[in-house]
Amino acid sequence: MSADSGLPDKLVDRFGRHVTYVRMSVTDRCDFRCVYCMSEDMTFLPRAQVLTLEEMATLGRAFTELGVRKLRITGGEPLVRKNVIWLFRQLGRLPGLQELTLTTNGSQLERLARPLREAGVRRINISLDSLHPQRFRRITRVGDLDKVLRGIEAARTAGFQRIKLNTVAMRNRNDDEILDLVQFVLDRDMDISFIEEMPLGVIDDHDRSEVYMSSDEVADLIRTRHPLVATTEQTGGPSRYYRIPGTGSRIGFISPHSHNFCESCNRVRVTTEGRLLLCLGQEHSMNLKQVLRNHPGDMERLKQAIVSAMDIKPRGHDFNLEAKPVIFRHMSVTGG
Repeated sequence: MSADSGLPDKLVDRFGRHVTYVRMSVTDRCDFRCVYCMSEDMTFLPRAQVLTLEEMATLGRAFTELGVRKLRITGGEPLVRKNVIWLFRQLGRLPGLQELTLTTNGSQLERLARPLREAGVRRINISLDSLHPQRFRRITRVGDLDKVLRGIEAARTAGFQRIKLNTVAMRNRNDDEILDLVQFVLDRDMDISFIEEMPLGVIDDHDRSEVYMSSDEVADLIRTRHPLVATTEQTGGPSRYYRIPGTGSRIGFISPHSHNFCESCNRVRVTTEGRLLLCLGQEHSMNLKQVLRNHPGDMERLKQAIVSAMDIKPRGHDFNLEAKPVIFRHMSVTGG
């Protein structure tokens, strides 16, 4: 408990889980239109509804003063947000913050990898679902694979501590590339996490239940070529990691359906429009934008709102691939 304010110095929900990790979405806009993330013809939020970079910097400070040790900047595609490097610099200076990370589609890394590293970003996650240019274009609808591959090389040159690929595994879409993607990271001393598709937002490209591929199926496929040794290593997120002996790479699995990770959830999200979202698969939230704009500069009031929100963090999500989505917000708004 902080002696001067009466506020706690850490965030604990009603189930005793210690929240130390916040994912902040800086924009719902993206230069890709990935089939599992958004519809092809998206309507984006008006600028006035989106938090300013200054408001996001204030939120970062409030969270770290409440014991948060890891901040991840997400989108949409965070690097299309104008002047976003300024925000990374502000967050990178926060006392008590142990890790500032980023999730990106890689399209802007060729020009921004070095400024990000200089701003204090230690690790980055890069979404990559295919190594075939035409298939990559099919999944992203508009993406240029060569540009992303150049971005990955720029990130490697910039000297981040770790680079990890995130791949959404989809049956009959990219499941025949899983071994190639594993080899890609092994050759470059990077990590990879395979993700079960999240049923968020209405999409018109495919039936999620038909393309669903469990983490166990992906792991079994990898084992046909590589032994996987379980490890207790953690990066603060939901990935369960395995090592391939004789390599420096980690193979992770994010399994919201087959291996629910809610029991140990240490995360909350701030959406593009300033909602503190307490669970990815539920709608429990606190309107932090309202607090920021109705009481500018009142850090104690902002921190009290965050502390109070811990009381409505649910035990977990209830994803169901067979049902129509009850969560209509797309991942691009939620924060990937």
